[in-house]
Amino acid sequence: MNKQHLSLIDYIRSILSIAVFFLLLLFIYTPLVLFLLIISGGKLTNFTMEKLVPPLGYITMWIAGIRFTVQKHTDEIPQPALFIANHSSTVDVLTILATGLPRIRFVAKWEFQYNPIFFLLGRITGQVFIKRQDADRAVEILRKAQRRIKNQKLSLLMAPEGSRKHPGVIGPFKKGPFRMAMDLGYPIVPIYYEGNRELSRGGFLFTRSGTCTAHIHPPIDTSGWDLENLEEHIEDVRAMYLEWANEY
Repeated sequence: MNKQHLSLIDYIRSILSIAVFFLLLLFIYTPLVLFLLIISGGKLTNFTMEKLVPPLGYITMWIAGIRFTVQKHTDEIPQPALFIANHSSTVDVLTILATGLPRIRFVAKWEFQYNPIFFLLGRITGQVFIKRQDADRAVEILRKAQRRIKNQKLSLLMAPEGSRKHPGVIGPFKKGPFRMAMDLGYPIVPIYYEGNRELSRGGFLFTRSGTCTAHIHPPIDTSGWDLENLEEHIEDVRAMYLEWANEY
């Protein structure tokens, strides 16, 4: 996406949405979440993630002129599960927050913690931050997180493309999320975010108005997977995403 694709209204809406997002985080969400987690001894973390976080995504997108919907293509969303999602836009952060998945935690890049608000909220709500450039350190962090996720019966959301900057509509898939699902004994639930890439590609902060949809697809059983056939399963899942990219 080039800058000339955005109108003046798009720029104004984008600036307002970014400002509102951080103002809400600073003056409402951070104090409220801290208060709820302190008085509950951390027991309201899942309530915070499921009920309080999604409106933040919806409000920010509404100001930016984005209409977001969730469409379920399955009657069953297992719990716990490992959710995966395509990643190609800064809008992904907002749509992931707005999807409102139950008992969810996110695997995010380490650099998010350079923002003190993200650092504080991410740490107290149990998000997982990894250094993608340091593979050994990332594996160590994921192993520690794996024990906590398993013991607390939490779900996890990961982006198998790793970064939003990748070749093509759907980039190559990394093994990490799939290996994590196997180690946890979780099914994989694919989510395809339609429209995000067209609204704002790569690291471009500004977005045009429009619509986007979270398509939640049927779970994939990983109980019969092993390391020998892992790459084949990964390619099968990626082929589904390529098909959805052409379909939606």
